[in-house]
Amino acid sequence: MKKILLLTLLAFIITTIIASDIFAIPAFARKYNMTCKTCHSPFPKLKPYGDEFAGNGFVLKDQDAPRYFVETGDPELSLIRDLPLALRLEGYVTYNQSNTEKSDFTTPILFKLLTGGAIAKDVSYYVYYILENGEAGKIEDAWLMFNDVLGSELDLTIGQFQVCDPLFKRELRLTRDDYYIYKVRPGASQVDLTYDRGIMLTYGFESGTDLALQIVNGSGIGEGFFDGNFDNDKYKNLMGRISQDVGEHLRLGAMGYWGREVQKYSNETENFSLDNELWMIGGDATISFDPIELNLQYVERNDNDPLFYSSAEIGHITNIATRGAFAEMVYRPNGDDSKWYAVGLFNWIESDFSDLNFKTLSGHLGYVFRRNIRLVAEVNYDFTHEYAKFGVGFITAF
Repeated sequence: MKKILLLTLLAFIITTIIASDIFAIPAFARKYNMTCKTCHSPFPKLKPYGDEFAGNGFVLKDQDAPRYFVETGDPELSLIRDLPLALRLEGYVTYNQSNTEKSDFTTPILFKLLTGGAIAKDVSYYVYYILENGEAGKIEDAWLMFNDVLGSELDLTIGQFQVCDPLFKRELRLTRDDYYIYKVRPGASQVDLTYDRGIMLTYGFESGTDLALQIVNGSGIGEGFFDGNFDNDKYKNLMGRISQDVGEHLRLGAMGYWGREVQKYSNETENFSLDNELWMIGGDATISFDPIELNLQYVERNDNDPLFYSSAEIGHITNIATRGAFAEMVYRPNGDDSKWYAVGLFNWIESDFSDLNFKTLSGHLGYVFRRNIRLVAEVNYDFTHEYAKFGVGFITAF
């Protein structure tokens, strides 16, 4: 216990020293000369106004950013005067990560270089480059969005994005702990609800009904294959979602996913391929009564052959079922003006592949040192493997 208290004190001292030298604000706040509080509470969690701002292609409909574009004299050319850039940096001091009984300075554990904004009327982009866990960098989110296609409320996004974005955005969560049901891949399957390449169509009605349709590769965002394709088969996967606001305090949603994936094999006599057909269905809800917000997600998944065995294989188990959920409660005692906040996150996964079984509970406490600097402490307990881990650290964007 003394070791944990000492690490906690040391981490807060380190993060306070680091944070005290940071006074800049992120790119979108710089563009409109406004506080991060306008869109976030606390960052990176979006308020409804911030969600609307992102959905409008990073444009505030009620005001223009002065001198945002260069005056070239050519009405058909849109050039951003100053390329919008922002940085995000995270670091922690941890104890008993992965049940090792070791303490560690995981600083920095994450670095992001972000850019995004409007590049023409009703056309916007968003890209970030990430270095995480000491590994080589890569691009994750990278997309182009067309707003109000054909003068309607239809938006079209093409590029790399997370399949779960219309549900709950993993990148905007406050905890270090994740929404694990979105990351599940039974057997050798490459399909999950995180990053993929494709197109996304979204449409919002004045009634509070939102629709989303995605057509994706179903193979993640790894490197391309030898034939120049990113998709390793001829199939495309589909995800659809509908959500509805019910009064001021409740939002309900439902999703469905269908996909098919192929693995290619060869032996001394022939080349052949085996496939896995899968589906997912789920429901989600957000319940908000200040100062508490409750987010709920459930997903049921079925894979008919995620190990890619021949259907004639003796003893082969088909139709692998996996199900899981998370429940997240966010407490902000003074709403947008809260300096302190708390988050509880429960994750549960149960699968015919017992290695995927998972149950954790996380408690997170944060202090908003500045609008764009958070000092955090988090404890997680793994019920499946019966151990706890601890971490304190900082998250900043500028």
